[in-house]
Amino acid sequence: MDGVRRWWRGLGARLLASHLVVAFVGIATLLIAAEALAPRLLEQHMAGMGGGGMGFGAMMGAGHMLLDDSVIATLRQAQFLAGLTGVGAALIVSFVVAERIGRPIRRIAAASRALAAGEPRPRVGNAGDDEIGELAREFDTMADALEGTERRRLALIGDVAHEMRTPLTTIEGYLEGVIDGVVAPDAETIARMHGEARRLRRLVDDLGQLSRAEAGQIALDIAPRKPGPLVAAALARLGDAIADSGLSVTTDAPDDVPEVRADGDRVVQVLTNLLTNALRYTPPPGTIAVSVRPDGANVLFSVADSGIGLAPEDTSRVFERFYRVDRARTRARGGSGVGLTIAQALVEAMGGRMSAESPGIGRGATFRFTLPRA
Repeated sequence: MDGVRRWWRGLGARLLASHLVVAFVGIATLLIAAEALAPRLLEQHMAGMGGGGMGFGAMMGAGHMLLDDSVIATLRQAQFLAGLTGVGAALIVSFVVAERIGRPIRRIAAASRALAAGEPRPRVGNAGDDEIGELAREFDTMADALEGTERRRLALIGDVAHEMRTPLTTIEGYLEGVIDGVVAPDAETIARMHGEARRLRRLVDDLGQLSRAEAGQIALDIAPRKPGPLVAAALARLGDAIADSGLSVTTDAPDDVPEVRADGDRVVQVLTNLLTNALRYTPPPGTIAVSVRPDGANVLFSVADSGIGLAPEDTSRVFERFYRVDRARTRARGGSGVGLTIAQALVEAMGGRMSAESPGIGRGATFRFTLPRA
């Protein structure tokens, strides 16, 4: 009974009622028009037949003799039966159409309830090629996106917990050692704890910056910028690290490269991030090459190194949060694991695209990003 009651309150019942109303209005209009027009048309027809000298009154008398009461009653009965047949046909067709429209809508409603309840993979599936089918496909697309977002959220929580566990465990171990008198609270111990605390602070800052960048909440000072000075500023920022790395760093940023529309400080931040990544993963003696060149309506920035390289599966995942090609190496050198993710988010916020490629493990890697011309 509840299902029947819901059906009568739903879209199917309203569609059925609307179709029946249309059918009744059509039939009523037909009957009224027939009653109003039939006598007048009959008179005109009979008058047209009276061209042989017979008067109009005589013709009307003959017409009435032909169309007696029994004939008119038979005509009305035929109209009534035809109307009932039309209503029955309209009822059947309306029910089929209403059910055909209402079924996918009920499936969408059920999938929505399942999605809200957190059930795994609620989908509508194929619901036709009309507007309702398009609505069902869009719902499935939304469900896929929500599922991916939830999966990334859970992965992010796990990754953050994992990244914070190591420095917190180290700090806790030193403090317990100091409390138990096993470890002396000297300058070296305090410096180690301070270093782990700085790692935690850097991780929190990076996560905050990543969240703002992906949400589009970082204020950008977009203006025409010359690429050469931006590359020079990034190299100057890492001057000491480059000097101590034992690597050969070359640049190719001609003055005639077109200006880009970008935030200069953010471009320097992206280049610094890519250069830091290259320094971290390129053992000496190695090379790092920074280049800038026109690329259609964009300008292409490239940072290539001769370092440890990327496996084919790494090139598509290297921009994911906390994804590490070499976890031990990265953790030893203090990387937070979200630098490339932040760089990609900043480039996309400025209207560009970022990519990575590598010939393979041990054969270096190249990171590229584009920015629109000014």
